[in-house]
Amino acid sequence: MTEPRVPGTEANDDRIDLPCGERADQGTFDIGMREYACTCGDQHAVVMDMHPPSRFFPESIVSVLREAIAPAEDDQFDEFGTPHLMGAVMEQLPDDVVAVDGTENGTVGWAMLWVTEMDARELHGVVVELMVELMDHAVSHADSDATATEFEEQMTDFDVAEFVDAYREAREWEDESGPRGGDAR
Repeated sequence: MTEPRVPGTEANDDRIDLPCGERADQGTFDIGMREYACTCGDQHAVVMDMHPPSRFFPESIVSVLREAIAPAEDDQFDEFGTPHLMGAVMEQLPDDVVAVDGTENGTVGWAMLWVTEMDARELHGVVVELMVELMDHAVSHADSDATATEFEEQMTDFDVAEFVDAYREAREWEDESGPRGGDAR
């Protein structure tokens, strides 16, 4: 026997398979959420397409990244942003990130969602490390040996964990997600 439903609706599964193996409804993830308190007992970082890259870096660094990194011609985004950052994370840690296309679900409020195995603080560190590696690679191709040397010297003193902690403290992030999302950091 068929199951009755409202005409015009389709029976589709709006549940997401999380990296830990648990499942969650797409509607659970709202725009202000930065972490998801999972039934597995862990906190999972939550990132959405509309979250600005300044979630991870000061605007001055975001501006430099946007000037230095041009998206591919067939890229749907005009400038470097959060989807590119999360693409780099997915490339580095493919089993630790679930990406969900929400463009067909008009009830969720986001177009792309990424949920990670790690918490928001750990994800922040991974994003910073990946961008440092990218900048190091770019500087290695610079025409000036002095620029490469200066960058290497600066990176000797750079501590990713210290940067992440200081930036998160400076941002004074608050819990924007209520009881479902845990720590907004």
